[in-house]
Amino acid sequence: LKKFNGKTIVVKLGGNVMVDENLKKSFAHDITWLKSVGINPLVIHGGGPQIEKNLSKLNKKAEFVSGHRVTDSETMDIVEMVLAGKVNKELVELINFCGGKSVGLTGQDGNLIKAKKLLINPSKSDNKTTDIGHVGDIEEINPEILYSLIRDGFIPVIAPIASGFGGETYNINADVVAGKLAEKIKAEKLILITNTPGVLDENDELITSLNPCEVSDLVRRKLISGGMLPKIGSAIDASLSGIESVHIIDGRIPNCLLLEVLTSQGVGTMIKAN
Repeated sequence: LKKFNGKTIVVKLGGNVMVDENLKKSFAHDITWLKSVGINPLVIHGGGPQIEKNLSKLNKKAEFVSGHRVTDSETMDIVEMVLAGKVNKELVELINFCGGKSVGLTGQDGNLIKAKKLLINPSKSDNKTTDIGHVGDIEEINPEILYSLIRDGFIPVIAPIASGFGGETYNINADVVAGKLAEKIKAEKLILITNTPGVLDENDELITSLNPCEVSDLVRRKLISGGMLPKIGSAIDASLSGIESVHIIDGRIPNCLLLEVLTSQGVGTMIKAN
């Protein structure tokens, strides 16, 4: 507790924690407890399962390119409604119910995040890019609103939606938002909560510790692919930018956040530059 007192920890929430009510309540309790003992948590959340559920009602099939959701205008409306209007407010309500003081934001609030269109190069063997719609990349971060909220004792909960400089709305991968925010505010830790134990080797055994070079080798060997790619990219960038440690942990384990922060061995995979 002494080590992390007054420090900021960025937590990206995804996976089963987003849909399992008991895990969601456990997470809200853990976040509130960390704040009460002097640690400053900042939460960024996804909402893939909830988005899928709403898209299925419209008979729209999800499509992904390099781990990013293809997002046309109709899908963007659903994403915005689900992430900002439902998931974000549910998390805020749970944290407040547990005794915390939480405020829900999107990247649009206070011009927190300015975005540009993300063009994907799936093959990486040529210069051809793919336009996947209203999917954004981060152009600029203005963290003043976060500093104000943290200073006043609030726990910010952020949905990964941002505006472009022309007023267009973009959906940004939540792992990317978490990583870039952690870099910008010089967080002590970045924790990515997901549906896997961490990074696995060729025998499906957990790799507890990696450096960026080892991660790049796993990507080259296709042991890391699909939805794990944005997580790994964010983890590498954050660790190389000076974040002390980045952790990919299993949200299906109750109290996984406390186990990571408050035990010497931690859980999941730690990515560290040195």
